Amino acid sequence: MDELAYLIEYETMLLGRHVHLAHAKLDGERLDRSAYILLSRIRMQGPMSIGQLSDAFDLDVSTLNRQTAALMRSGLVERIPDPEGGIARKFRITGEGERRLDAERDERTHTFESILADWTPEEVATLAGCLKRFNTAIERLSGRPWPRP
Repeated sequence: MDELAYLIEYETMLLGRHVHLAHAKLDGERLDRSAYILLSRIRMQGPMSIGQLSDAFDLDVSTLNRQTAALMRSGLVERIPDPEGGIARKFRITGEGERRLDAERDERTHTFESILADWTPEEVATLAGCLKRFNTAIERLSGRPWPRP
C-alpha cells in the first residue's frame, strides 16, 4: 500500500498543478480559489455565519473575516440577519456572486469535458465515482462532510 499511496499522492499533486494552470489560462474574470470554494459552500448550504464557515473549513475566524470581507467588497456576498432568528449575521451569495460562480463552474466544466473528450462514458463515470468516494472518505475522517446536490 505504501507504494500505491505514494503514487496517489504524486498524481493528486500533479492534478492540483494541472487544475491550477488550466484555471490560470481561462479567459474573463477569475474567482480566486478561496472565493470559489466559499461561494460554492454557501450556495449548497445556504446563508452561513463566520462560526459555521470556520467549522466547515477548519479555518480560524480571522482568515475567514479577511476572505468574506473581500467577497463583500466584490459584491459576491452580503451580510444578512439570520433567517432562523439567531444572533449571528450570515453571509448570503448575491446575484453577482451566483453569476460569477456559474460562469466559473461552466468554464471549469468545459475544460474537463475537453480533457475527457476521448474517454468513454463508462470511464468518466468510473472516475467521477472514485473521486466522490475519495472525497467522502476524507470528509468522514475529518468530520467535515461537504453538502452535495
